[in-house]
Amino acid sequence: MKKKIRLSAASMLLLTVALTTAACGGNNGNGNGNASPSTNTAPENNAAASDSESPSASAQEDAVEIVVWDKPSADAADKAFKEEAFAAFEAKYPNIKVTHVEQTKEKEREQFMTAVAGGEQPDLYKNPYPDMESYIAQGIAADITDLWNGFEGKDGYLPSSLNAATVDGKIYGVPNDMYVTGLLYNKQMFADAGLDPAASLKDWDSFGAAAQKMTDASKGTYGYAILGMDWADWFFEYYVWQAGGDLTEKQPDGTAKLTFTSDATIKALQYYKDLKFKYKATQKNVVQSLDDNQKDFYTGRAASMIAGSDWIGGLVAKGMDLNNIGFSALPAGPSGKAPSQVGGSYWILNPKSSPEKQQAAFTYATYMTSKEYLQSVLQYNKDNGMFPNLLSVRTDVAVTDYVDGLPAEVVSGVQAAAKDTHLEYFLKARLSPYIVKPIQEALLNEKADLKSVLQTAQDLAQKEVVDKYNEEVKK
Repeated sequence: MKKKIRLSAASMLLLTVALTTAACGGNNGNGNGNASPSTNTAPENNAAASDSESPSASAQEDAVEIVVWDKPSADAADKAFKEEAFAAFEAKYPNIKVTHVEQTKEKEREQFMTAVAGGEQPDLYKNPYPDMESYIAQGIAADITDLWNGFEGKDGYLPSSLNAATVDGKIYGVPNDMYVTGLLYNKQMFADAGLDPAASLKDWDSFGAAAQKMTDASKGTYGYAILGMDWADWFFEYYVWQAGGDLTEKQPDGTAKLTFTSDATIKALQYYKDLKFKYKATQKNVVQSLDDNQKDFYTGRAASMIAGSDWIGGLVAKGMDLNNIGFSALPAGPSGKAPSQVGGSYWILNPKSSPEKQQAAFTYATYMTSKEYLQSVLQYNKDNGMFPNLLSVRTDVAVTDYVDGLPAEVVSGVQAAAKDTHLEYFLKARLSPYIVKPIQEALLNEKADLKSVLQTAQDLAQKEVVDKYNEEVKK
């Protein structure tokens, strides 16, 4: 008999948050629970960061005060747990006085940048992957290369977790959490169609044929939930990578070059168009919301969709059987490769803080990402019915030990997707609206001239964004 994970109503409500976090960062098991943990759930004073991993801050004679934006809100379900962790850190490092500040629940970036502009940047801040490149270029994230190289516990982190925080060999962030994208699929729908997932997800052609076979208008089912709404470039860029290109190129001098009209981009957009009109394997409303795509998947209407490794818990919370969820690396494109997007967050230090404050902040960041602390978070989540992100920034934390009944193929699928990763395209935040338009045109108009719509989009983006950006860089 197959084992299903059952969650309380409160836990199910909390877990839905995981469905909308992939764009910025995974939670690595740091989700909220539905009850306060016991007094010994948080790391013990001498456990959360072992002496072999901790920098030398505990040996500093003078008290150091730092500001960290990580205070939980008054209604946060894990508030008590986090406060116990804060107390454990203070007990282990009595010379470091941490002022925990609560950040707004909306417009977090705007709040942070306002603080930076006003000279009130916190000593330590948890920052998502997409902003790292910009913040490093602007001098907002401190160079912590020396701190990292002198840190005895650095080998406990996944090497690839540092990629988005490393520029020209220098390190600018402590890995906090990460996720990887892949293809989620409904195993029962594949089985009912007589399809072998491994063979069906091999490449673009095999996937198109499989998605077409699982589409049945009479049953209201279809093969692939395509993302065509205002975030369409988010998943589309993966197909450009699979075709051997990217949407932009960062030049050696820091300027940007648009590649909207490259062969790779045109091939990717043609495949999108084929999924809709040739294979007829997508939903009818190709510009429906991401929430609707997800709903179609967990209710058994869509056989597959792109998702992050940290979304699975949310699907289980919505009632989907964990044993019916498959996770795979994306089908390979014409390049023969299938890179997955990697995301997450880093702890970044204030470059204007004193060396003493930076050392203290680094100590805090590595404590909050230590093996012992992350294990305590995972145990707390398990005790409270929370499903963790299946990818950790650490090599010595076995996330699967904290989930009962987890299918082995889900774990192997996440690991396979993590082998070949790619950061999102350069200047995405500024260029997204320009590439979304031709994607939507291709999905809505079967007669669309792809090269023409891409050229129009590129010309406009060049004029309104790239020319101005490049001028700024050259000053």
